[in-house]
Parts: sequence; C-alpha cells; structure tokens
Amino acid sequence: MINYGGLPKEFSSLSTSKVVVLPIPYDGTSTWVKGSDKGPEALLDASANMELYDIETNSEPYRVGIYTAKPVTQNTSPEAMVEETKKRAIDYIDQGKFLVTIGGEHSVSIGAIQAHAEKFEKFSVIQIDAHADLREEYEGSPNNHACVMARAKELCKIVQVGIRSMDVEENKNLNHSRVFWGHQIFHNDSWMEEAIDMLTENVYLTIDLDGLDPSLLPSTGTPEPGGLLWYQTLKFLKKLVDKRNLVGFDVVELCPNPAEKSSDFVAAKLVYKILAYRFQSEFKKRKS
Repeated sequence: MINYGGLPKEFSSLSTSKVVVLPIPYDGTSTWVKGSDKGPEALLDASANMELYDIETNSEPYRVGIYTAKPVTQNTSPEAMVEETKKRAIDYIDQGKFLVTIGGEHSVSIGAIQAHAEKFEKFSVIQIDAHADLREEYEGSPNNHACVMARAKELCKIVQVGIRSMDVEENKNLNHSRVFWGHQIFHNDSWMEEAIDMLTENVYLTIDLDGLDPSLLPSTGTPEPGGLLWYQTLKFLKKLVDKRNLVGFDVVELCPNPAEKSSDFVAAKLVYKILAYRFQSEFKKRKS
C-alpha cells in the first residue's frame, strides 16, 4: 500500500511522525455489498492525489508527520481481527502517537475503541453513521459490523449522529436522549452543541462513511438516503475538535467502485480535514 498522502520519508517515518494511519482491510462480516477490504488501499491511493495545503486552516497538516503502518492482516475471525487491532493500537498509543484507523468494515473499529478506552480516562465515543449498530450479536458474532456500538457502550458513554436505519430489536439498547436522528438534523445545526456537551473530556470519533449522504459518497456497502453533507460534517467536526480532546478516530466502510472514484477522494480528504482541525494549534505554535 502507498503511504497516506504519498509523503516523502521526511514526513512519513514512524520516529518523526505524530500521526499513525493503521489500515485494516477486513470485510469478514459485511452483509450486502462486499469490497470494503479494498477500502484502505483506495483511500490511500486517493490521498496521494490531494493538495496538501489546507485552505481553511491555512496549514499543511502533513508536516506533523503521518506514518502509514503495515495493515492488520488477521482475518481468521472477527474476534481474532479485533484482538490484533487492539494490540497494534495500544502499541502505537504507548508510543505517544495519534492513531487513525481506516477500514474495512465497521467491525475494525471495535479493537481501536477498546484500546483507547483502556488508555484514556474520562473517555467517550461519538459515532457518525446511518445505522445504530447496537445488536448484541449478529450472525453468531458479538464483533460483527452491526455490533460495534454495542461493544463501545459496554466501555463508555456514546453519542450517535445521523442515524436513519435500525432493526426494531436495537431499540432496546438505544438511549434516545443521546441519538441525533438523520431526519431531525438535516435542516439545522442546533444539535451540534448539544451533542458535544454530552461527551467527556477525551473523545474517540468513529465515522462510518454511510453516515454521509450517498449523493456525496455513494461507494459504501450499505448506502442510506438522507445523510450528512460535506460542509455540515466539517462544521460539526471542527466544533468537536475545538471543544474536546480528540484522542483518535477511524473512517470505515469505503467500498470502492472502479467506475466512481470521488468516494475514495472524499474519504481521504475527510481524514486530512480532521487532522487539520486536530493539529491546528500545533501549526500556530510553529508560526509564533
């Protein structure tokens, strides 16, 4: 796999990088369109074609160093993949790195969330997603992609944004006061402060790309109409990073289509925008 951003060694070696991108090309439990295992490679390939200057923040986020790790290749079972992901994530967190996990189906987030929950106090998770993902188990596994937020909820408080599809059984596990439904938030931004206020000091962000509207990003395994659009998403993410300590994040469920490359680029750019927000204060320090 190409390294994120196609960066030269000066900005992509582990020893000098503040950020680690961990690809997890796993697609073992997805239930409709297969192919999210090709998502990390497609995202990384698209990232090499981005302009690396961010206009909004007047910064070049890559200058903090972005190391692209070897992919997690354990795929014998979702449980084995989760365990290997958690092990790899803890290793990078212990090295003081800011970890970005790219998938792969949404089950890849479980190990990363577990690792961050183990390492950070006052910890919570915010999810951008079309689906609630609150099944206790699905198709015989508690680590199925449909169970990721049930696993997160075992560890900490969660907030869910953009939800517009779920099974009736998931309603039993759902805290309605902490869900911002897709049909309620599309026409206004008043929900943003309320959602952030529910979070603790240290926050992990998990983004299933089907949380975005398919008019923006159609290449995902389970597209749902009515999702977030680009600038609304960025407005929320900037507020989130400004008001809370973002300790890590993932971007998952890119299911690349060779005939539709814009989704790959949107996913790659989304990662870069979050890094621009997260490290903006670092750039200000360097300029002063």
